Amino acid sequence: MTRIMVFGTFDMVHEGHVDFFRQARALARNPCLIVSVARDPIVARIKGVKPRRSESERQALLERNMLVDEVILGQEDGYIEHIEAARPSIIALGYDQVGEFVDRLERDLTNAGMKVKVMRMKAFRQETYKTSKLI
Repeated sequence: MTRIMVFGTFDMVHEGHVDFFRQARALARNPCLIVSVARDPIVARIKGVKPRRSESERQALLERNMLVDEVILGQEDGYIEHIEAARPSIIALGYDQVGEFVDRLERDLTNAGMKVKVMRMKAFRQETYKTSKLI
């Protein structure tokens, strides 16, 4: 089984997210998809607004998704320990994921002695399926 980790806010799960999960799962023959849900304070800091749903509501929403094998809450401070605990072989990033964590992810993984492949997934009709456009 190959552990594949993805990250996001997931205030809602739309077709763009479903495609993201499918692309991530397609990276391995026998995938175990781990979804890391961003903590409320982190979302507010990075996006400048609080999420519409609480982290526990977002976690529960994802736990019902048939493409998702495991749902965990992200760290409130940092991210390396969180990734280390999940033990992924692959991290699948969304086409639009940018910022402080993503910019230094590969360097931080290497510095922590982790051998994790980082891959960027393709957009899926981002003109329609983007949470900020759907809200």
